[in-house]
Amino acid sequence: MSTAQATTTLAHPATAALFVSDLHLSPHTPKTTAAFFQFLQLQALHAQRLYLLGDIFEYWAGDDDINDGFNRSIVDALKSVSVAGIEVYWIAGNRDFLVGEKFAAESGLSLLPDPCVINVAGVSVLLTHGDACCTDDVDYMKFRDQVRNPAWQAGFLAKPLDERKQIIAAMREGSRAAQREKSMAIMDVNQAAVDALFSQHGIGRIIHGHTHRPATHQHASGTRHVLPDWDYDHAPHRGGWLEIDATGGVHERSIQASTD
Repeated sequence: MSTAQATTTLAHPATAALFVSDLHLSPHTPKTTAAFFQFLQLQALHAQRLYLLGDIFEYWAGDDDINDGFNRSIVDALKSVSVAGIEVYWIAGNRDFLVGEKFAAESGLSLLPDPCVINVAGVSVLLTHGDACCTDDVDYMKFRDQVRNPAWQAGFLAKPLDERKQIIAAMREGSRAAQREKSMAIMDVNQAAVDALFSQHGIGRIIHGHTHRPATHQHASGTRHVLPDWDYDHAPHRGGWLEIDATGGVHERSIQASTD
């Protein structure tokens, strides 16, 4: 059995919002999935809002796969949070950008555009998955433009589910091969792209994931928080979230998974 224990005090009603991303959940990550379920019960149920900033799933082939046993378990877990009165929001990642209205309705959450500016405890925050800022990775940006095109998505979703899953598996293998040939710097955000977000939206705080490089960066225009990815199925374990309290204070939180 896998459990996850908070290394910080539990969230409470004064928690205005929680932000997580890059869990890459799949049937092959049972301990990470268990850690996420426990996070929902111990943390999200005591917050006012929960923001899921992409790549919650390792992949999403379309909303017609919602009744797959694993997928349904995630949907039901999110729904339980929504039913409890917590506002749940979703921004698509590069792995789960095909999540649609059916998923949103059955999970009890709201889909947000990327980027999106919100107000939390009197503080304006820009949310994004983060991949759109990785402009140095020219090949990836071309791919992103293609798969985010509504016409491409409509054509892809018209294919049989099994065929879509085969195509996704081939895409993932191609992505892994390509990443082995790229420097880490190319796959990180571009500074000019980040500066443009600060400037265009007139905000002083950005929260994103995608890069798997958790940190807090101070820029001339404001503060940028990078969320951690989660993995409790392989050592070393890692994961966590960002919390904004009722006064606008920002806190980095983490959980440590253990096996019994």
